[in-house]
Amino acid sequence: MTTPPRSHDTPEAGFSLTELMVVLVIVGILALLAIPRFMNVTADAKKTEAKLMLKQVYSLEQGYLYQNDVYASSPGLIGFEQTPLVSQGGSARYVIAVERADDRGFTATATSVVDFDKDGTFNVWEVSESGVVRERVPD
Repeated sequence: MTTPPRSHDTPEAGFSLTELMVVLVIVGILALLAIPRFMNVTADAKKTEAKLMLKQVYSLEQGYLYQNDVYASSPGLIGFEQTPLVSQGGSARYVIAVERADDRGFTATATSVVDFDKDGTFNVWEVSESGVVRERVPD
């Protein structure tokens, strides 16, 4: 079976410029709705980094307490190694520090080196001898 020859008067199948513009506008609107939600997800993932590091510090502090009857005054004493920071070409976004340590308790903090929402406030999380990780300064 042969196809009939095409007439030069018949318009070719395709999309008009108007149809393409409508599709682009719709895609743009969907992107505007999705990007803020995506940014919240990435910020939450970055905060999870601080929580995980502080839980590790808590576990190491508990082990140090059982061996020495006092909490360690620095992350190095408990064997915590700081991952290189993003400002130094690494991947860590938080600096871990022990603010207070004695025979009764400790407080360790994770302070962000990145201002996630560019408002001048840097995120700070803390953990104490109770093991509860909480956000001290939200970003």
